[in-house]
Amino acid sequence: MDLESLVSVAQTNGASDLHLESGLPAALRVRGSLRTVGEPIPSKTMLEMARHVLGDEHWQHFLERRSFDMSKTIHGVRCRINVLQSSRGVGFAIRLLASFQATIEKLNLHPDLKKLVTPTNGLILVSGPTGSGKSSTLAALIQEINLTETRHIVTIESPIEYVFRPRKSYIRQREVGRDTPSFEQALLDSLREDPDVLMVGEMRDPETMRLTLSASETGHLVMATVHSSTCAEALQRVVSAFPAEIQSGVSAQLADCLLAVISQRLRFRPELNMRVPECEILMPTNAVKNFIRNRDFFKIISSVETGGEHGMWSYQRYRTWLDNRKQWNNPDQNPEPPDTESEEASPVNLPSLAPAPVKTSRPQERKAEASPTAMPPKKPGVIEIEPDESEFGKILKRPGER
Repeated sequence: MDLESLVSVAQTNGASDLHLESGLPAALRVRGSLRTVGEPIPSKTMLEMARHVLGDEHWQHFLERRSFDMSKTIHGVRCRINVLQSSRGVGFAIRLLASFQATIEKLNLHPDLKKLVTPTNGLILVSGPTGSGKSSTLAALIQEINLTETRHIVTIESPIEYVFRPRKSYIRQREVGRDTPSFEQALLDSLREDPDVLMVGEMRDPETMRLTLSASETGHLVMATVHSSTCAEALQRVVSAFPAEIQSGVSAQLADCLLAVISQRLRFRPELNMRVPECEILMPTNAVKNFIRNRDFFKIISSVETGGEHGMWSYQRYRTWLDNRKQWNNPDQNPEPPDTESEEASPVNLPSLAPAPVKTSRPQERKAEASPTAMPPKKPGVIEIEPDESEFGKILKRPGER
């Protein structure tokens, strides 16, 4: 059994994820629950599948890092793939992405979300646990701009999940590891690329968060994802990622640039036989901005509950709206081809980027080890202190600096 047939089985069963492990049967995640299918897959077969998917170009990178992220269309299904090394051998964690172009209507989201992309600058955060549909919601917001406005959109993803076909907007998609060495470098580059809209696939570290906040303050509409279960927790996670001595400044910066926070989770509806997103939406009123500046994130919960007139939605109110909804979009009942680029737009492959080197020691130490006799003689009576970089300096260091 090859990878294409396994993806076909997963698609037929309506699975959102496919897990493969040497010596174990394939596991499918259907409506949030795991179940196994078929016979155990031999280690040799798994190794052959990994080499075939990665190819010679990426195989060496996998051997060096023992994991590799990529996106690929398999058996007509767009997949986000993580190839990994485990105690049993080679394994796969595959996310099957929607075969249709994500929009607000097709994802059964509230139409009020369309209003969020009207401003020309600010920050929109989409949060939720793993597998809650954050990437799909982000893609729907991008597609809403693409269908209605003439803007320059730059996306930075790892890897690219949804491929956009430019309609009214001019869209550039960059994949970390293939088109750019890191999120930080891509964000720095984007500020010189005249973008109107920036989409950051995930804010993983303080430097990416700092650059994202700065971009939202300099006349760009920025959208990004954060792993959290509520809107208040998403904001707290962003601020807490920075050192304590600058959290007050980050909180003020976040309050000034925030446009909205969307927190979501997927809930299975038996009458529809599918999962639909259930959202909590926070809008930055004056009271909410004050809570963010003072880092009183626990007070935001009550603002969401009572902020209906300002466009806020609590999980409970949103669930009531879903219960009263009459018209639904079911992609399985209305299949359509994905809205992707034509074959004429196929990319020209350049040499792949080398993985970032792992630092083992400070440059001063390496230089001293290489030429111990090259040290200048010390002056008598003078105590020389070697400057040491602080932890805060390491966090906020620009890409490319040593």
